Amino acid sequence: MRRLPVYLLLDTSGSMSGEPIEAVKNGVQLMISSLRQNPQAIETAFLSVITFDSVAQQIIPLTDLASFQMVDLKATGVTALGEALRLVSNRIENEVAKTTTEQKGDWKPLVFIMTDGVPTDDWLPGLAEFKKQKVAFTVACAAGSGADTAVLKQITDNVVSLDTADSASIGKFFQWVTASIGVTSTKVEDAGKEISLLKELPPPPSELNIVV
Repeated sequence: MRRLPVYLLLDTSGSMSGEPIEAVKNGVQLMISSLRQNPQAIETAFLSVITFDSVAQQIIPLTDLASFQMVDLKATGVTALGEALRLVSNRIENEVAKTTTEQKGDWKPLVFIMTDGVPTDDWLPGLAEFKKQKVAFTVACAAGSGADTAVLKQITDNVVSLDTADSASIGKFFQWVTASIGVTSTKVEDAGKEISLLKELPPPPSELNIVV
């Protein structure tokens, strides 16, 4: 079976404490329960969660939706985005099955990044490693006014911003991620085709501004 790997990179730095981090936890929970209702997603989508604050950690390795158990998130420290990019590169390298002459590998991974701040580490080496990985698409979300969309634009062309990092806006972002994973899993299952462009995804809700 060809898996559709999905990596969520979530900012858990101190500025996310309170409502934003609670909204992220709720958003992931709702996303999992919604995707479990989707017959294509439950077959193909595998999720991993990487958090980054003063360090980056993979708190959940690639896991099928049925077995996925969200863990508690705490908001503390600064924003090691570069380390998160390095870590996700390493995980894609090690967790995603490559296509060989004998078998088809996994589908190219989807990467969703959410941050409310600017990187506090030397992030460009991590970016260089990330750029070497073959992903279907990466979407970065700048949550609130503290995030720098210019930084995120260097990671991916697909950048969306939220005016505020409150529970309603963050909830809308996760609903859109859910829809995007659902559409992608249907497309790979039914048509055997990968999605590579933002315009192939469901249109983002009005709370998400597409950064051009």
